[in-house]
Amino acid sequence: MSSAPSRSSDPLAAALDAATAHVLTAVKAVGASNPVILIDGRSGAGKSSLAARIVAAWPLRGRVQLVGLDSIYPGWDGLADGVETARELILNPHARGLVGVWQRWDWEASAYAEAHAVDPSLPLVIEGSGILTPVTARLSDVRVWLDSPAASRKRRALDRDGETYRPHWTRWAEQEERHLTRDEPATHATHVLAVP
Repeated sequence: MSSAPSRSSDPLAAALDAATAHVLTAVKAVGASNPVILIDGRSGAGKSSLAARIVAAWPLRGRVQLVGLDSIYPGWDGLADGVETARELILNPHARGLVGVWQRWDWEASAYAEAHAVDPSLPLVIEGSGILTPVTARLSDVRVWLDSPAASRKRRALDRDGETYRPHWTRWAEQEERHLTRDEPATHATHVLAVP
């Protein structure tokens, strides 16, 4: 018998599984072949994990595109700029039926790297802190705000990114606070979901 905990005994996994089921039900209800899903929440809330689950269990035919804003933010002070880039170069073109092209931010080199194309005929999932704003809400079909306690979020984020992130935690959190005050992301969400 395995000593590993079962998924049912893992509150985080159970919450993410439930969130995935909610989002996939909403995706099917959209009735489009290329819906746009936005997943927002503070650092460590589970956005990337939820996005990966959604893509793995995608209920429609064909492939789905996934963009993580961690690949777009231009450095530790770039939350707002990363969101604006996603709006301008990915969401706007997708809504108009045009190919979007964005460049990955290379965190080690502090410079833009290779380009990536986004096909407007395919579904799109974008996850990242700051992505849900009044403007981006109008360019999407399913919008998720993940709510999670600060202590849990910080533990998960630092477990994930270690000492690289630790000196920037407060700096990034201040940008998230500005986003919460300015954009009120939970008010634009179609789903507000709790993660322990």
